[in-house]
Amino acid sequence: MQWTLVVPVKTLARAKSRLSDTADDGVRPGLALAFALDTVAAALACPAVADVAVVTDDARAARELGALGAGVVPDEPGGGLNAALAHGAAAVRAARPESPVAALNADLPALRPAELARVLDAAAQFPRAFLPDAAGIGTTLLAAAPGGELSPAFGSDSRARHRASGAVELRLGAVDSVRQDVDTGGDLRAALALGVGPRTAAVTARLLIAGQ
Repeated sequence: MQWTLVVPVKTLARAKSRLSDTADDGVRPGLALAFALDTVAAALACPAVADVAVVTDDARAARELGALGAGVVPDEPGGGLNAALAHGAAAVRAARPESPVAALNADLPALRPAELARVLDAAAQFPRAFLPDAAGIGTTLLAAAPGGELSPAFGSDSRARHRASGAVELRLGAVDSVRQDVDTGGDLRAALALGVGPRTAAVTARLLIAGQ
């Protein structure tokens, strides 16, 4: 099964505010873009992924992610994360009604294509399924089989909300790179320990040099 992934990317100037203890206002937009670029590059390298649709209104993010090979869907609703994901999924299904669709966080800089393939292969067994984040509170991936509605419920305590909505929780080991999203300095250190992509590595190396 070949999936289309819908990846939401917030306007970079407003992204990753919880990393303020690690990166200042001048650095965070570039760091958020690096996360997204490494995430999408890894996703496009995954054998289970046919293509990636990025939902964003940020011109720089659209340009650079598009250059990687992602499709770009303007965030026309402008109503937040779940509205953006629903809009992106609808755009995908309008073009390919029988495509399986999965929402994937844009802040997975340690993402490994083989681990993502394992998660998607497991998700293909259910009408809707999700993978909880490393903290066990949120969600990093929500999948819907062909013909099924994505019905995203991201935000605070999304693990419980997706479970309550009827989505099956995927309980997989050895997929840490798909679960390790980055919201805080501690998350970033955990992702670095797993091994991040080249763009995130370059930006964080500059951070470390500046902090010496």
